[in-house]
Parts: sequence; C-alpha cells; structure tokens
Amino acid sequence: MKSPNACGPLLTDLYELTMAAGYFVHNKHNERATFELSIRRLPEHRSFLLAAGLEQAVEHLQNLKFSADDLRFLKRHPMFERVPAAFFDYLAAMRFSGDLWAVPEGSVVFAEEPLLRITAPVIEAQIAETYLLSMLTYQTMVATKAARVVEAAEGRRVVEFGSRRAHGPQAGLLAARAAYLAGCAATSNTLAGKEFGIPTVGTAAHSWTMAFDHEEEAFNAFLEVFGERSTLLLDTYDCLEGARIAANIRRGYRGVRLDSGDIVGLSREVRRLLDTHGHIDASIMASGDLNEYRIREYLQAGAPLDSFGVGTDLVVSRDAPSLSGIFKLVEMERGGQVCYTAKFSDEKATWPGRKQVFRYSSATGSFAHDVIGRAREERGEESGGHMGAEPLLRQVMENGKLPAALPSLAEIRGIAASNLSRLPQRYRRLEAPDTYPVRRSRALEELMEEVRDRCMEPSSLT
Repeated sequence: MKSPNACGPLLTDLYELTMAAGYFVHNKHNERATFELSIRRLPEHRSFLLAAGLEQAVEHLQNLKFSADDLRFLKRHPMFERVPAAFFDYLAAMRFSGDLWAVPEGSVVFAEEPLLRITAPVIEAQIAETYLLSMLTYQTMVATKAARVVEAAEGRRVVEFGSRRAHGPQAGLLAARAAYLAGCAATSNTLAGKEFGIPTVGTAAHSWTMAFDHEEEAFNAFLEVFGERSTLLLDTYDCLEGARIAANIRRGYRGVRLDSGDIVGLSREVRRLLDTHGHIDASIMASGDLNEYRIREYLQAGAPLDSFGVGTDLVVSRDAPSLSGIFKLVEMERGGQVCYTAKFSDEKATWPGRKQVFRYSSATGSFAHDVIGRAREERGEESGGHMGAEPLLRQVMENGKLPAALPSLAEIRGIAASNLSRLPQRYRRLEAPDTYPVRRSRALEELMEEVRDRCMEPSSLT
C-alpha cells in the first residue's frame, strides 16, 4: 500500500466536503466567508499559549489542489451519489484564492483570541478547517509545553528527544520544530535537522554498551569513532561504576548522560568523580521521563546538571495533551452586504465579525493587557501608563498569494524569546499562574448584541 498524502485536500473531515457540495448545489460557493481559528479555553496550569504551525498552514493553502485520484474517490462515495458532476469539475479547478491574517508564529496568545483569520469563497475556507486546526493546535500545544520546560531549566540546554514517543512520525517531526522555536536547543530527530535546519544531537543507547563484552570497551570504542563529541551513557549496568570507568578514561569527551535512578544524588557523585579525574569540562545530561516539574525539582535540590533530554512529556504534553481549538464562521458576504454570524449556545458561544487583537504594553515594554476588537478599530493611547496598542494579526496571504516571505525558523525563535521575556513572570509560573487580562472592545460587544437581537427574532417560517 502506498503512503497516503499527508497534506492533500482529502486530509479533512467528510462533513467539510459534504457542506462544500451543499454550498455548490445551493449556489453559495462563491459567497465570501470569514472564519477565525482560536483556542476556546486554556488548559489547567496554563495562562498563555505560544502560537506555532503557521508556516505549515500556509503551505497547505498554497498547495490545496484535488488530484484526479482524489476526485475519483469522492465520486464513488455514497454520500455524493446525488451530487452533480459540475461540483467535481469545480473542485478540479479550485485553488485557494483568499486572504489570510494571522498572529506571527512565536507570539504569546490567550484564550478566545484569533490565531488565524481566513476570508475566501466559502468552500475554500471550509475544506481547510480540519488541517488548519490540527496543525496549529498541535504545534501550539508542543511549543507551549516546550516553553515551560525551557523556563524550568533556567538557562540550561534542553534537547527534544521525543520522536519515538510522538503519535506518529509526522507528529515527531512537527514537535521538533515547535520545541525548537519555543527555545529548545536541539533535537534528536535527524529529519528535522534536514528539513528545518534545527541542530541535531545524539549520544548512544544502552544497546551500544550491551553489544560489547565490557563497559570500558564500549566507551573506548565510541570515543575512537566520535572523539571529543562523545557523550557516554552511564546507567546500563551500574551508574556509579560506569561513572568511575568514564572518569578514568584519559582522552577528552563532551559529557555523560544519566537516564535513570536518583538523578540528584547520582549527578553529585558523578560530578565529583569527573572533576577529581580532570574532566572538569565534561557536562552532565539528565534524561528519562523528564518534564518541567521534575527539572525544577532537580535544580532546586542543587543537582549539578548541565542539560536535559526531554521526550514523551514534551511531544505529547502529557498534562495538557490537547487544545480546544475552534474554527468558526464569523461573517458572510451576500450580494455586497455583510451578514455577521455568531453562536449563542451555552459554553460554546462565539463572537461575530472579523476581529483584531490589540496588545498594550507597560512603559517598560512588558505585556500589560489585550483587547479583542473589531478588525477595523483603531486603538490609540490608553491611560494608566500603558502604551498604544500593537495589532497582533497581520496579513500573510492576499488573493491566495504571499505578499512577502514568511520569517525563517531562526527569526520565529527570536520572536518567541522576545514575547516570553515580555510576559511578566507571574503569568509564566508553572502552577497557579495569574490570569492575563483580556477584554473585548465596546464596538465588538455592541455588534454581538445586534446579532443576538437579529438571530432571536421570531422566524417568518413559523
């Protein structure tokens, strides 16, 4: 069986395509619609998110094209047996022709703030929903987790080790990207190095040591090939005995890795052995089911650790393994008129109209509060010492084209570092963080009331 297309237009929920066919049959397919993607609520112990995944979202829209094979599959599907052939002709010619606005990758964002806004013929926007939600929510989830892990490491290197624990190879690749833009120093995923230019690192597994008759033989054999770049894994048999063997090796090496046991106690004794035998420059890396809480625990106990390899908890964000992403219709253009749309259901209400997020900063440059307003609002100076607002959503695509190149991953990494440094520490606490203030503008609240009044009017059909 050949591998499926991991980014083609059929990578969507079937109801996106059934709605597309319905729009076409009822001659609504050329009506322009605006959808917004946001996170409904923040996970527990999170007071912010770090936006990620926009580059792959743009690539998907740029390459949105139904192949002849895709269309043959849809024509045979029982749901489409009554759909006219003209619909499939429409899909064959369809390309994304809309506008895309988004917050830059690496931006700190909060619940209910649009991360992305699409205005396009309704079918083009609707079909993209599943892919966009999957891409942005997954990478944003991992980037946010990585930012927490990096914060806990207090300046020490964090290496993403999670590909073998990710929910599939593609997830592992994207996790490496998201973790790097959030501040991780490197990844173990070799393909991520090739595709994204992320620094890649590797040590050796326990199988290397077990492939030799003696641990000392294994260490020396590894050093013979990789020299001073070598990191020796100590805990295949007995960690302290492995440390003694490593400490007595005369040639230099990069460091050692501890993957199990009492990391705090072992790291202290390993540091003493290395220093006593002249390996004062050899670093100590810890790995093995690490997360931000365990790293904080080790460092608060004074463990002399120089770097951390973090895998499972990072790529699956074990304590917050999903985000409540939504992609909702906020307005339609019909006959030159704009019709604003919203949901009013309990706990799942949405707000109408194209929106912008305005971010206010203090005189020192720290983020102070956000206002979600209508896209055409202008936000000037505010009282209370807060500076004029910065609009977060920026145009990324116009009429299906990129007006300017997207930032490089290195530039996105810089955006993330700047955003995180400007977010006051009380919002970055690992537990019980303060809630960052986000409010809605008066103009947006007034629009919501207008739409509510219109939608709640008795129907002429009853």
